[in-house]
Amino acid sequence: MVINSVLHIFERAGLSVIFFLRSVGCIFSGRVRWKDVFKEIYEQGVETAIIVAMTSFATGAVLGLQGYVMLTQFGAREYVAHLVALSLVRELSPVFTSFIFSGKAGARMAAELGSMNVNDQILATRTLGVDPVEFLVVPRMIACFLVLPGLVVLSELFGIFGGYTIGVFDAGVPGASYIQQTLTAIRFVDFFSGFIKTLFFAVFIAWVCCFEGFYTKGGSLGVGRFTTRAVALSYIIVVISNTVLTKIILTFWG
Repeated sequence: MVINSVLHIFERAGLSVIFFLRSVGCIFSGRVRWKDVFKEIYEQGVETAIIVAMTSFATGAVLGLQGYVMLTQFGAREYVAHLVALSLVRELSPVFTSFIFSGKAGARMAAELGSMNVNDQILATRTLGVDPVEFLVVPRMIACFLVLPGLVVLSELFGIFGGYTIGVFDAGVPGASYIQQTLTAIRFVDFFSGFIKTLFFAVFIAWVCCFEGFYTKGGSLGVGRFTTRAVALSYIIVVISNTVLTKIILTFWG
């Protein structure tokens, strides 16, 4: 029983690597359907942006509140802007936005591909002589890689604005001073580190969600099960990869 489970895990891992290499091969060979990519960009990005904006504004406001209470005890309330900006740019915006993206766009990708597989639509594309990876997977993966960094930047802007409202109207920090402190706090390495992590998160989310959807089994119940597994695996991979990437970035760039 245990041996079978271990063998199944290794089988799925090997299949996922082959699946990823097939997708990358299509991209680098120029077999990209850009019309489908732009459609996916709209569906993944525009429909997720409002959720990211609202969540990020609330997160920035909470950071501002907590930071104001804590820093006031040390007579350093003017550093609320530093706390909010660095927390969002380095860690919170990339990770939280990836979670939201996984639950919204990632789940949709897995569910769509899963429904196509159990209804034999993927098999039909093969019958028509069309590569289903090129036709169905590659546009979704490219769109994910392009959309998620933009959503993270949007998250950072709205999060900083949320902190601004608290810092100015609650903590009493002058608006011009708050903006200046924010610009001073964010160095290039801070933005760069968060952006690099986002690119890795985008690849992992697209890979996991497309793979789980592409190989869905078990009919309509299987679609729900595999979609849930895709989102859960995306969360786990984002958390683990964030830890590893943060350690690497801090080791080389501090």
